[in-house]
Amino acid sequence: MNTALLVPVVLVIVFGLVFDFTNGFHDTANAMATSVATGALKPRTAVVIAGVLNLIGAFLSTQVAQTISSGIIKTNANGQEPIGPAIIFAGLVGAILWNFATWYLGLPSSSTHALFGGLIGAAVLGAGIGVIQWGSVITTIVIPAVLAPIVAGLAGLIGTFIVYRMTKQATVPHAKTAFRHAQTVSASLVALAHGTSDAQKTMGVITLTLVAANLQASGTAPQFWVILTCGLAIGLGTAIGGWRIMRTVGTRITDVESPQGFAAEASSAATILASSHLGFPLSTTQVVSGAVVGVGLGKRLSEIHWGVAGQIGLGWLLTVPSAAVVGGLAALLAVNSQIGLVVVAVVAAAAIAFIYWRASRNAVGPHNVNEGAPEAAPETQGAVA
Repeated sequence: MNTALLVPVVLVIVFGLVFDFTNGFHDTANAMATSVATGALKPRTAVVIAGVLNLIGAFLSTQVAQTISSGIIKTNANGQEPIGPAIIFAGLVGAILWNFATWYLGLPSSSTHALFGGLIGAAVLGAGIGVIQWGSVITTIVIPAVLAPIVAGLAGLIGTFIVYRMTKQATVPHAKTAFRHAQTVSASLVALAHGTSDAQKTMGVITLTLVAANLQASGTAPQFWVILTCGLAIGLGTAIGGWRIMRTVGTRITDVESPQGFAAEASSAATILASSHLGFPLSTTQVVSGAVVGVGLGKRLSEIHWGVAGQIGLGWLLTVPSAAVVGGLAALLAVNSQIGLVVVAVVAAAAIAFIYWRASRNAVGPHNVNEGAPEAAPETQGAVA
């Protein structure tokens, strides 16, 4: 491999793992927010469990990774990619910066859509609109993105309705304790499902880069070292916490009680695992947020904090275009020269450092993640150790 190609390939691998790490702490709330909010799990215990299960889930399937590495960007007949590693790197920059910005705001946006937005924007401005397989984008990304929160929301609504009707004593202490223990299982399933889905997205990006650099045959599965490093990155990111978004999902969308938390997690896990098996790169964030709204509706319509739900919906609408704009602008610099690549990397690192510094001035952690939760006090309420 020549030096001109080595630099962007290395940058893609490094920034790909950074994105995977942000995906982990950005989406920790998807697996554990409701369990932490109801006191089913202690905050620190929850994120460690989620991190381990994310790593395990990364090894269970590669269908989503292959969709990303060969189903979104066109390949030529000889297996060459019409885009290079520099464009893929630029797309990752767009996704990472959007993840950090929404994490700072405590907004549970989709890391999946940030990644696709960044890649599409970078590819269009860097190589032309024809390199995108738009039919595949619609069938494997757009349609599942619309249906996923609806399906999960309906499942959560029905599950909550059934739980509260079949368990008349659901509000007494011993029944809530039983549901909290059940949540340790359902939350773990969501974490495992998250690993089978989200860890694969970075695997697909790195594999796409290796194919573009003639280091791997087109259409082949991710290599073992790619699976391992991506699984470790997302597991580590998950174990760190992502407390800002966890508080939003667990306490600000609706006041979640133990039966609702169990219903939300069970419906989310089923939806995500099914989509991973089919190879659909579903947004875990949208699935879980939809399920949380559904369980709020399953108890009482008034339980939903519609202002917060509206902010989350607006974030979903802005994710793809925002990441695409940043990815496209990064591509305009990155594809021209090695200096442009370095400039983009330095600016991205500076922006990340600035956002992190701003967030540290108003930190959210295990000590205050449950502010506003009706059932749980930090580290108490019968949580599983």
